[in-house]
Amino acid sequence: MVGDNEKNRLSKIITRGGDKGLTSLGGGKRVPKDSLRLETYGTVDELNSFIGLVRVHPLLDGSLQEPLQQIQQDLFALGGELCFEEEEIKEYAVKTVNSTLVDRLEKWANEKNSSMPPLKEFILPTGPAAAAELHVCRTICRRAERLAVTLSREEGVNAEIVKYLNRLSDLLFIWARWVHLQQGDGMPTLWNRNG
Repeated sequence: MVGDNEKNRLSKIITRGGDKGLTSLGGGKRVPKDSLRLETYGTVDELNSFIGLVRVHPLLDGSLQEPLQQIQQDLFALGGELCFEEEEIKEYAVKTVNSTLVDRLEKWANEKNSSMPPLKEFILPTGPAAAAELHVCRTICRRAERLAVTLSREEGVNAEIVKYLNRLSDLLFIWARWVHLQQGDGMPTLWNRNG
């Protein structure tokens, strides 16, 4: 049976606990809200929200719905892992990102990439709305990846998190290009090297 504290743990949203610029990590340690760890998992949360925006796009191909929902689940767990310091992961039995999740991203990427013509030039991040939104997701993912790399040097991070974010940004690029080809009026716009 779930205790009252467990049942209501997310019911009280306004706590005033962060009014002085501090918040609690998963293990209870209080840290500044602008700390690198919070910036990292906050950016993962931002990415997750933008993926949610892509998912509600009325013209999004149905074949992407289930993978995008799974990625949202993965990102929630990934952010949860990041909100614990490395030495607390085992103590709190935190679900961790592993190579199986990374491999699944690669599988999805290879499936769509193999169905498209080879890419020989850089493309502009635009196109139909769902494609453009996937490009936004890709750039947020790259930012999360950069922050995770910096955090891994300063505090320690599961190496699979960095791999996951790296593969995910590649996948989001592939999906953006694929959606553009499915919904657009031709090939994506190429970058003009000569301006």
